[in-house]
Amino acid sequence: MKYIKPLIAVVAFLGMFLMYLPSVAVGIFSVNDAIFGLAWRGFTLKWYERLFQNEYIIEAALNTLIVATLSTIIATVLGTALAIGLYRSPWPASMQRFFDQVINLPVVVPDIIMAVALALAFNVLRMVSKIFDMGMVTLIVAHVTFQISFVTLVVKSRLDSLGSDLDEAAFDLYATTFFRFRKVTLPLIFPGVVAGAMLAFTLSLDDFIISFFNHGPESITLPIYVYAAIKRGLTPEIHALSTVMLILTAIPVIVIERITRKF
Repeated sequence: MKYIKPLIAVVAFLGMFLMYLPSVAVGIFSVNDAIFGLAWRGFTLKWYERLFQNEYIIEAALNTLIVATLSTIIATVLGTALAIGLYRSPWPASMQRFFDQVINLPVVVPDIIMAVALALAFNVLRMVSKIFDMGMVTLIVAHVTFQISFVTLVVKSRLDSLGSDLDEAAFDLYATTFFRFRKVTLPLIFPGVVAGAMLAFTLSLDDFIISFFNHGPESITLPIYVYAAIKRGLTPEIHALSTVMLILTAIPVIVIERITRKF
């Protein structure tokens, strides 16, 4: 038995090493003076300078942040409302199973199927309004469609773990519906809401297939740009871009994780 703990520690460190090795390698090559190959040619920051001077990358980054931010806000509001509605409403068992299947469907369905289905839906909707021409609107709507399920599942799991005792106590004390939500329900589910929003934001930043099928010529996101750049040949600018994206994603995750510890 005394050898179990060291073995677990070794396996854990090995797993962490394999998990972060690609990210560390990308960071190292982003400051390598060599344009091609794996040989170390010296330390340099010129790839970062070129990165921030590339107007196409800046535009793609802004599009990515706009889409991720707006879609996350919309999906978090709708997903939280859906989770509360499903949890509080006395649905019959058959309807509850149906809703659970509908919510889980976007999570398990392959992205390529959702991407094609959304593209076909936007083709039909364009007959009704030109607002559904391929661009930022279609990108945001497409991202919201798969983000809602993840937010709903996270918030609903938080509600299931809390139970309904505190809500019922507030109701017995003649609290109004809005007051009960603002003072009881929302503070209790806030960690779940934040976790769902973080997951939705990360999925939006990382999404390629759905974005590829539903973007327009003026709504290129970073994953689409990186895909096109790799087809032309991998350059150190892509390594620098990946490193910057990793850092910008890790910082808010660490900050929010420390904030949610208080709840």
